[in-house]
Amino acid sequence: MTDRRPLLRALYDAAVAAAHPNTILAPHLRPVPKGRVICLAAGKGAAAMAAAAERHYLDTLKLAPEQLVGIATTRHGYGVPTRRIRVVEAGHPVPDEAGLKGAADTLALAGAAEPDDLLLVLLTGGGSANWIAPVDGISFAQKQAVNKALLRSGAPIGEMNVVRKHLSRIKGGRLARAGQNAAEIVTLAISDVPHDDPSAIASGPTVPDPTTLSDARAIVAKYKLAIDDAVRHALDDPANESAKSGDAAFARAHFELIARPKQSLDAAVKLAKDAGYETIDLGADLEGEAREVAADHARLALQARAQGKRVAILSGGELTVTVRGNGRGGPNQEYALALASLLKDTPDISALAGDTDGADGGAGHPTDPAGALIDAATFAKMKAQGLQPQAYLDNNDATTFFEATGDLLQPGPTLTNVNDIRVILVD
Repeated sequence: MTDRRPLLRALYDAAVAAAHPNTILAPHLRPVPKGRVICLAAGKGAAAMAAAAERHYLDTLKLAPEQLVGIATTRHGYGVPTRRIRVVEAGHPVPDEAGLKGAADTLALAGAAEPDDLLLVLLTGGGSANWIAPVDGISFAQKQAVNKALLRSGAPIGEMNVVRKHLSRIKGGRLARAGQNAAEIVTLAISDVPHDDPSAIASGPTVPDPTTLSDARAIVAKYKLAIDDAVRHALDDPANESAKSGDAAFARAHFELIARPKQSLDAAVKLAKDAGYETIDLGADLEGEAREVAADHARLALQARAQGKRVAILSGGELTVTVRGNGRGGPNQEYALALASLLKDTPDISALAGDTDGADGGAGHPTDPAGALIDAATFAKMKAQGLQPQAYLDNNDATTFFEATGDLLQPGPTLTNVNDIRVILVD
């Protein structure tokens, strides 16, 4: 049998490359202002974006070094060398003290912007956890507890961010308020959210927020989140309402998407076609419970196989896991594990599911897996070792399963983030 793993990995790499800051950022950067360029970046690609901005302004445009300042707050292990912009490595998915300090320094630097300065905000997914600035009356520990509860609830990222925005001094347009003295606020973002909603990327620190405190309270009730009284009071306090359209903070603010999940999915679709596959593109905005989506995709694969087709089934988006066990894993690994359970008797089907940021769930370490692959070798190891996928699914323990089969996808930090890429190859 032909080994499809090199092709699966090439498809994943093509999706990542289509959204890398080194190739996509520079054409969108603004000319040199009269004053300073103040660069404030957050997310898993923040340091890479900051380094690319430095090369553009210092090397290409010959900006005087003292005119470039900034802070880039990124996930632990996602830092890169920079010259003028300070890199802070912080917690993700659960915030930590480094993110707390990085957000405070970011707000202070935005507040120091003067009328001739360009405030350049660079965002990628992960910014919500990296920039942690609790509202008055909420402790850091209480904010961490809310994040943990949201992560375990199965709520999609958009709903998680509605709650986060209303407990923050930096999200929901508040960073724009802090920096509104600048000549211009320019936000360049790499989208990691379904439908590319600007107010959802890193929880929209520089754009109007259409959601309300009432929406946040409804989400808390919907998922029966265990929150303490201080958090409940904060979500009742009108002072914690996010910035809305028409706020003076947005008078000189501009937002631009420079990479979308669809661009990355399109790059993978093209490569699959070039490899001779008929492609089924399910879109870049899929949401839902990982194991349920896997069941739908397995049915598509089995149908194509029964019809004798050579097909690549590709999709993006961000799936979720409602955690009921105490194992290790993430949505992509759980999706792959569900596929392994459903496709174990089909040696001519292979698949990959991975997060384009290089980490799928996990404990926030740069060595966390991005996802997993499955093929005939996986099925053979399952049989030889007596592994029962359903037992691992019941415990949300996909990582342990794929450690046993040797099928974890481990690219390391990719320095970008445009959601997940999933591919099933039917030969």
